[in-house]
Amino acid sequence: MGALGRDDVFLFEGFRLDRNVRALFWRDATGAFLPGVIGSRALDVLDVLVGRAGDLVSRDEFMAAVWPATTVEDINLNMQIAALRRVLDQGRADGSCIQTIPGRGYRFVPAVTLLTTPSVASTTSRSLPTAAPRLSIVVLPFANLSNDPDQQYFADAITEDLTTDLSRLAGMLVISRNTAFTYRNKPIDTKQIGRELAVRYVLEGSVRRSGSEVRVTTQLIDAEADAHIWAERFHGDMSDLFALQDEITSRIAVALDLELIGVETARPAEHPDALDYILRGRAANLKPPSRDSRAAAISMFESALELDPRSVEARSLLAAALMARRLDNLSDSAATEIARGEELVGQALAASPRNPLAHYAKGQVLRAQNRYEEAIPEYQTAIAFNRN
Repeated sequence: MGALGRDDVFLFEGFRLDRNVRALFWRDATGAFLPGVIGSRALDVLDVLVGRAGDLVSRDEFMAAVWPATTVEDINLNMQIAALRRVLDQGRADGSCIQTIPGRGYRFVPAVTLLTTPSVASTTSRSLPTAAPRLSIVVLPFANLSNDPDQQYFADAITEDLTTDLSRLAGMLVISRNTAFTYRNKPIDTKQIGRELAVRYVLEGSVRRSGSEVRVTTQLIDAEADAHIWAERFHGDMSDLFALQDEITSRIAVALDLELIGVETARPAEHPDALDYILRGRAANLKPPSRDSRAAAISMFESALELDPRSVEARSLLAAALMARRLDNLSDSAATEIARGEELVGQALAASPRNPLAHYAKGQVLRAQNRYEEAIPEYQTAIAFNRN
């Protein structure tokens, strides 16, 4: 596959391996890439396999790449290969993605497409998916409008934190920081950026400091239409820089999450898919609690789960919506709904133990069961995984 870089991205059979953020993503029914759960050692083994797709990789080569200067048992490699197969081979009819060559090593079977970090020279020739997934966004480097060029670090920190915060939001595909920063100090053409990165939205902004006060301005752009759909200003005092940075990025992430729900649900959908129903269910949840709004949310999440029975997000949101109706005393069959919520949460956590929505939903189930002390750690875990 030629020389590989640390920022390379690989696509294969519905998966995306991103070396820049060291993560594996799987493509759901909507075309969006969602983060998968995989251990760091298994990820290292996958990196070697995918980087040499089609070639035989010996055990010694794995040991040198994954466990350098460390003496480990062969069983460690066997365990990581088994963990990868459990994730990659689900629903695969043609045998395992990873072929065992007895006594010699392993070979990665699927065809792999290599995507590289965009540059002026490469953006016209590289291959990318043509359809931008919904809830896909790039955070461009925030401009420093202060008189002091040394304040660029604060603008960069806002950009990096926003990229991280948005990537934690359920269903959100966020372009990596390294890729986004290749557009620094270049003329902004949002339509071109949308095409090059296959994203639907572009977030840009600026930071201006005057004395101890800072103002951050942000604007969200629909890349396909090149239309501004949201803008906001945030003010703060620089006396506690890190607290201010956290507050601003968190407020922007939360505001964007809510804004994108409204924008996406306003789009016509002739044939709704799972993500359409999830977004419409979330929009119903934002309305004042009532029998109608709770029922509408539950109905939407049920439809999403019917279309995508593997969806951790649909299971978690449905469980949380059922518990919300119970906690609002709007349910006519509380015991049945609590039992269903408990089952859905168990399935969600089994599939994705680090999913913040699943932990939040479990907290709601425990709360509906009056098990308050047990619910608190679940809420704390959800916040730890996604502070927004």
